[in-house]
Amino acid sequence: MYKKKIRQKTGKVEWVHKGLVVLVLIGLIIGVVLPLYQLLLVALQKNGEFVGVANFIKYFETPSLVQSMYNTLSISTLTGIISVVLAFFYAYALTRTNIRWKPFFKYIAFIPLFAPTMMHGIALIYLFGNKGVITTGFFGQIEKLTGLNLAIDINLYGPVGIVISEVIYTFPQAFLILMVAIAVTDYRIYEAADTLGASKLKKFFTVTIPSLKYGLVSAFFVAFILSFTDFGAPKVVGGQYNVLATDIYKQVVGQQNLSMGSTVGIILVIPALIAFIVDRVIQRKQNSSFSSKSIAYKIKKGSLRDKIYFIYCLLISAGVLSLIGAVIAAAFVKVWPYNFSLTLDHMTFKNVAGNGLEPYFNSIFVSLMTAVSGTFIIFIGAYLIEKSRFMKITRQLSYFLSILPLALPGLVIGLAYIFFFNKPEFEIPFIGAVVVNPFHFLYGTFALIVISNIIHFYSVNFITATTALKKLDREFEPVSESMNIPFYKTFSSVTVPMSLPAILEIGIYLFVNSMTTISAVIFLYTADTKLASISIVNMTDAGDTAPAAAMSIIIVLTNIFVRIMYEFVTKKIRNKTQAWQQR
Repeated sequence: MYKKKIRQKTGKVEWVHKGLVVLVLIGLIIGVVLPLYQLLLVALQKNGEFVGVANFIKYFETPSLVQSMYNTLSISTLTGIISVVLAFFYAYALTRTNIRWKPFFKYIAFIPLFAPTMMHGIALIYLFGNKGVITTGFFGQIEKLTGLNLAIDINLYGPVGIVISEVIYTFPQAFLILMVAIAVTDYRIYEAADTLGASKLKKFFTVTIPSLKYGLVSAFFVAFILSFTDFGAPKVVGGQYNVLATDIYKQVVGQQNLSMGSTVGIILVIPALIAFIVDRVIQRKQNSSFSSKSIAYKIKKGSLRDKIYFIYCLLISAGVLSLIGAVIAAAFVKVWPYNFSLTLDHMTFKNVAGNGLEPYFNSIFVSLMTAVSGTFIIFIGAYLIEKSRFMKITRQLSYFLSILPLALPGLVIGLAYIFFFNKPEFEIPFIGAVVVNPFHFLYGTFALIVISNIIHFYSVNFITATTALKKLDREFEPVSESMNIPFYKTFSSVTVPMSLPAILEIGIYLFVNSMTTISAVIFLYTADTKLASISIVNMTDAGDTAPAAAMSIIIVLTNIFVRIMYEFVTKKIRNKTQAWQQR
């Protein structure tokens, strides 16, 4: 029987609804498209005059700059491979074995997410640097006592240090992707392999790996993108080994060459955009690989297997905790690694380049504003795009622009915002008319930093919101409309309460990442809007490494506290929901 489709009415409320859909598109154009367009214009200019692709030609004719691109590609590729291998076996241990302490290992894996990427570099310096506790302290003491020179000669400042730092940074994301991929594997394939008499090793290479191919490739590209666009780790332990992210910083801040900085920024986007597109295609295929008929994996007994994987997880966790421990120790001892007397002097941030605790409180303010306003904007935008039943082309364009920031490095967003928001007036292309920039007043304010953070982290949270909205019954909106209930009442009384866990998750994600981000705000801060992550950059540049470690620990503790509060609130919500369902 043919079911007639209910058309959405067009009354006063519906016109407001359509107006909000258009407003979402306009907001994304202002926040994403126009700044990128301005960045491209600057890349095509020199001293204010249009020169076409001359800057790009000059870039590829400059050996040192081209070398940076090769360095970035090699570092990112190596990081992706190492992260995926380490994360795969870690995720496999937590999903396919009966090892103890699974919750403990899972939480340890996520600790690097709460820290600025520069902290990983600082930890490596304190462990393996020229005055590291292992290279100089521990082995130095052994040499004094025994006369044996057992010191490990590690050239930390360069590709080795960058790769190690990036692996620490990307490991949690790769682990999360692979843990989900492994958890949804269909057990019927393994039953068929057992029937055919396949050995454990053969099942691993002919069943496990092929069934996880989409997850493995997706994890690689995520790690690749994160490493490719990261600024913090190369800034701390890169030394003279240049990558694209540090090249942008040097061109803009060091040489004041905005045209070449923009050119490098555009070049930085291209590989990240390609990797992003490939990842999206792979994720789409992965989502269709697990059906309702699939059977969850059944873990078999294996004492030797469990012991091996337990030791492996213990080693990975020990590595993460040793890095955190090194930073904590450096923040509370007088002179690392020579004087381990405890002190709180580094926590005062006096007479250092970090400007005291003011940047920390600025970060708290910015992160709260980003979390509150960003959650509101992103979730409403996702609702209007996902649940509206009109203006299909407008919503599709808005969807594309909503996921586009996922492929944009933070440095590119920050640089694009400089050129767009700092310009008092614009010349309209092909027309020649000059118009006043109505957003110029935002430049140099906390508001612009909040906006850049929202755009920088928009895509991940938009996907989270869209996923939550897809789980809701599609009949809510048509039924509400048939009962003359305005869409905003349905949204506030049905959609928001049922999507509350996802909304809170978006808020936490925005807060934590706003506290730790460096790349998106490195070009936007002023003397009055300096943030904690920026103060870490300034302190490491000035040689104040111990105070930089102290600020890193404060950021980590703040983010962990916020996450604990989130877990407490969501647990309360789940308990209330279960009690309501049992009535």
